[in-house]
Amino acid sequence: MDRLLLENDFLRLAVAPQGAAILSLESLEHQQPVLHPGEKAMFPMLPLANRVAENRFPLHDDIVELPKSPVDERFFLHGDGWTRRWQVASDGSHQLVLTLRSRHDCGFDYQARLSYRLEGRRFFAELELTHVGVQPMVYGLGMHPFFHLTPETRIQFGATGFWPEGELHLPQAWQGVLTPQTDFTEPKVPENQWLNVGYSGWSGKALIDSGTMQVQLSSGSPYLMVFRMADEPFICLEPQSHPVNAHNMPGQPGLVLLGEGETTRLAMDITVS
Repeated sequence: MDRLLLENDFLRLAVAPQGAAILSLESLEHQQPVLHPGEKAMFPMLPLANRVAENRFPLHDDIVELPKSPVDERFFLHGDGWTRRWQVASDGSHQLVLTLRSRHDCGFDYQARLSYRLEGRRFFAELELTHVGVQPMVYGLGMHPFFHLTPETRIQFGATGFWPEGELHLPQAWQGVLTPQTDFTEPKVPENQWLNVGYSGWSGKALIDSGTMQVQLSSGSPYLMVFRMADEPFICLEPQSHPVNAHNMPGQPGLVLLGEGETTRLAMDITVS
């Protein structure tokens, strides 16, 4: 596997062009992983995030049938950006730019640009998607980081409510009252059990505190997906431009309809202290 390295005095980042995947992000000061190292310690989600019910959705007076995925038999899971090989547009010691051109018969027809950058103790990821098709199409973006988790790690973020997980990992009706498992308003060690829910009204910041190292995730996205597997040393805190299955919700919240040449963006950063 190709491996591209970015490094400064504080952080070291390894990236693979396949899937634009981050393989690892380490704090050199703490000699600890920030993102859990593996085949994918983080990957971009485009031209949609997560799942769409029945892999189809209405758009104007038509029904859009989403493509089949090579990694999921039911859904165009997380889109195709994480399964495709990206081109390296520029490769420096502190910044890497990757690009992807993708087209599908359903109407997705886009050019994407993804920048990974190190500045001091901060890591930046900026994803930009431009629609190049003649017919307008709806798009959504997301980032899927796997934060390293120790038995002492505490998580904290604010949100207005959440969508409980239902059948086939699709959301149930939105709930305005958080449950003990889903409430991270105060810092706490996440329960050692399955959790796969989306949050609305996310404050835009989340704290991952292992005691010896504090990590802050920041993004302008109003939606956050949280994924936890029992007995696994990671937790995913995923900024998304839209909730799961927004394509089939009234008003398609968070999705953007792009005409030819129009662009949508999503950015996030991680600060280590």
